[in-house]
Amino acid sequence: MTDPSLRRRLRHARRQLSQREQRDHAEAVCQRLLDSGLIRAARRIAYYLPVAGELDPTPIRARLPGQRRWYLPVLRVHAPGRLWFVRNAPETRWRRNRFGILEPRAHHRQIVPPQGLHLILVPLVGFDAHCHRIGMGAGFYDRSLAFLRDRQYWQRPRLIGLAHECQRLDAIEPAPWDVPLDAVVTERALYQRRPA
Repeated sequence: MTDPSLRRRLRHARRQLSQREQRDHAEAVCQRLLDSGLIRAARRIAYYLPVAGELDPTPIRARLPGQRRWYLPVLRVHAPGRLWFVRNAPETRWRRNRFGILEPRAHHRQIVPPQGLHLILVPLVGFDAHCHRIGMGAGFYDRSLAFLRDRQYWQRPRLIGLAHECQRLDAIEPAPWDVPLDAVVTERALYQRRPA
């Protein structure tokens, strides 16, 4: 279990970044991710709307060419603690969820389960060089992506965390329910998980 004071410290560090630093980091992460090739083949991609200093993934969507569909996480009403992903299209209508975060209104034709995505850009509070992640603490991503812990059958979606370098920790001891990321990208580096 992650110490709440550690989460507070990491969240404070990212909120202390100036608006210019936030923009510069988002652009650097975008370029690093595009240069890596990790995202090139993905056609159905989930991202997030940043809150509280999270690294902004929207430059990636703006600069990624080709025919792709973009999805945002939505809290599932009938499966508490889990996410589904709703397509973000020009005609999307919005609402605020119980945490005050904007999310697209779900219509059954636009909903995709995590298994239907090629790639998910994941927000985080902290990470280490082995691509272990500390989230906000509610476990939405870990519960929704639990099927990935046994990668014998599930090769997608790939999970890429986006972060500021100031969120990196020396080591994180993962809990049994934690789903590791395939990579983490910051303004300074690309960290990739080595296969077990």
